[in-house]
Amino acid sequence: MLVALSIRNLAVIESVSVDFHKGFHVLTGETGAGKSIIIDALSLVIGARGSAEFVRYGCDKAEIEAMFDLQADHPVWDVLKEMGIHTAEDEHLVVRRELTAQGKSVSRINGQMVNLTMLRQVGEHLVNIHGQHEHQSLLQVDKHLHLLDTYGETIIAPVKAEYQEVYKQFVAVRKQLEELEESSQKSLQMLDLYRFQIEEISSAGLKIGEDESLAEEKRKLANSEKMMDTVSEAYETIYGSKGLDSVGKAVSKLNDIVSFDAPALQPIIEQLQSAYYQMEDAAFALRDYRERIEFNPARLEQIEERLDLLVSFRRKYGDNVAEILAYLDRIRKETETIENKDEVMRKLQQEADGLFAKLVVLAKRLSGLRKQCAERLTKQMESELTDLQMERTRLAVKLERTEDPSGLDVDGVRIRFTKHGFDSAEFLISPNPGEPLRPLHKIASGGELSRLMLALKSIFAAVDRVPVLVFDEVDTGVSGRAAQSIAEKMSKLAEMCQVFSITHLPQVACMADRHYLIQKQVVGERTMTNVEALSSEGRVAELARMLGGVEITEKTLHHAQEMLTLADAKKAM
Repeated sequence: MLVALSIRNLAVIESVSVDFHKGFHVLTGETGAGKSIIIDALSLVIGARGSAEFVRYGCDKAEIEAMFDLQADHPVWDVLKEMGIHTAEDEHLVVRRELTAQGKSVSRINGQMVNLTMLRQVGEHLVNIHGQHEHQSLLQVDKHLHLLDTYGETIIAPVKAEYQEVYKQFVAVRKQLEELEESSQKSLQMLDLYRFQIEEISSAGLKIGEDESLAEEKRKLANSEKMMDTVSEAYETIYGSKGLDSVGKAVSKLNDIVSFDAPALQPIIEQLQSAYYQMEDAAFALRDYRERIEFNPARLEQIEERLDLLVSFRRKYGDNVAEILAYLDRIRKETETIENKDEVMRKLQQEADGLFAKLVVLAKRLSGLRKQCAERLTKQMESELTDLQMERTRLAVKLERTEDPSGLDVDGVRIRFTKHGFDSAEFLISPNPGEPLRPLHKIASGGELSRLMLALKSIFAAVDRVPVLVFDEVDTGVSGRAAQSIAEKMSKLAEMCQVFSITHLPQVACMADRHYLIQKQVVGERTMTNVEALSSEGRVAELARMLGGVEITEKTLHHAQEMLTLADAKKAM
């Protein structure tokens, strides 16, 4: 559940910190007091898009922080673990969102930074916010199949996952077939080119690394004359009178006087002797190297021709020999595919037929499970609607295959397959006895839609395990006994999860376990919104205002107290 909510510098809210508890909470206040800002704050916490317009005028940033107390087996812990966010399941979960005046956003979960996508993935497991606009989702027929699948997730999801895997494979094979059919003429045109390229590259007998080795050999052959002259000059310099002979003479002279100061001169003589032998070895090595220097103009010409060929290949087929050979391998495979296109297409068609047969079996099984779930859902919905003063309302889910002239043949009928199966679903309603079942969008009123949505949420609360449900004026358009039934349903729903409702109806407000008053006031020249947890006396006064408007009389106060007393008695039943 939501334990605490802290808001700073969000729109007209300067600073608000509110503690919450289990059960049913209502937020009331005059129109324009800022009740929607509380909803905006919760929306931002669960990943809604924010903007600089949310930041209070004159402030650098807005800050929202929400603390949740969740069970150890709640699915959100697994989501956080997959994201690499370290948490302790015996601690509170803290979500923080900051919006800067420049429009930037920073989000943290238990102090660890997350992006907006991650925040949404976590948020959808924490809070569901339902406003008047959500009634419209009931009127969108394309949403109905998703609602049904969510309701029957435990039995539908495994089969649906298996169906989607086969569907993915089927679509991929069909795409290959279509591409082969569409590319037939182009492939035949490419075949001659591929054959020429295969012959050209194959006949060249390329070897990986030969371009580098040829370039090295060319460099030596092209500079062989200069190398010969330079090496010879170096050999003569070392081996001639300027080199070894000079060192030898120096050693001989020092040997004549070494006895006069052996400790000092002997090491020098040894160094010179060592240098003499090293120079002699170097001279012999230069002589041997000179004898190996090759003058071969014919070989140089061959290398240059080979390198020119490789340059030509690099322009056409790849940046180096390895890439050229990889290209050769690819066009060989493509050539084989083109040459054996009929056989390839036959095999692909066989694979597609086999996958389609599996697809039909899984789609029918999926459809059968949906029918079972639809029957259970409509019965539960009718039971919930009975509690909401719609006991004579009949519901049905129309499930049928989606026919499409360009679809696939199933039992002699062209059917459209999607990643969700071949079903379309539509909720039908008959609000009054004797009337036929008709689509929701044609006959349901605003008040009926409010109660239908509440009935759905009452059912889904046990399915999706979202701990916090927020209803933003979903009781708009209802009054009297219907309003009372909505209040009782929300109170009952609060036994499974934490429920918040923004309302203008005293029938709803009196059924709450906690009542919060949203007030706007002007301090100095700034407007501020405050949130106050009402005491028993405060609740009576606020209910009296909701009942009587500006003028609060003893009668309205008495009526308000009576409503609270009756509500307490109702909840105790």
